[in-house]
Amino acid sequence: MEYLVLYKSIHHKNTEKIAKAIAKELNADIYDVDKVNPDIIKNYDVIGFGSGIYFGKHHKSIFKFIDKIGKTNKKAFIFSTAGFPFLKPLFHKELKNKLKNKGFEIIGDFSCRGYHTYSIFKLFGGLNKNHPNENDIKKAKDFAKNILKSF
Repeated sequence: MEYLVLYKSIHHKNTEKIAKAIAKELNADIYDVDKVNPDIIKNYDVIGFGSGIYFGKHHKSIFKFIDKIGKTNKKAFIFSTAGFPFLKPLFHKELKNKLKNKGFEIIGDFSCRGYHTYSIFKLFGGLNKNHPNENDIKKAKDFAKNILKSF
């Protein structure tokens, strides 16, 4: 199996840390979604899509990238960092649906805390300071190991 991890990480590089941990475990190629042509997915069997959560969903660049992909029968997983990761089912819903509509089979999803300084949280020094931490990285690696075990 050939693995690809695509991500968008902006403010604190929270998602980049998680993307790198997952990619390392999968021995995957990894790219910022804005720096790669959508045709790249033809070279991979399993593709991970991840970003921070912005206003309840993944970053718009992830959606724009997927819009450029034709129908496929690839496998995909989703990951994110968020101020409130316990809302993962809500946050990942739109991306899951978009990927399914393109023909992807969703094989799993992962979310952890990310340092969040948007809006009012900035006034209080942010939410989830020092996240993702070592425990979050370990959980991301375990998630990736489970993906490997499924094949």
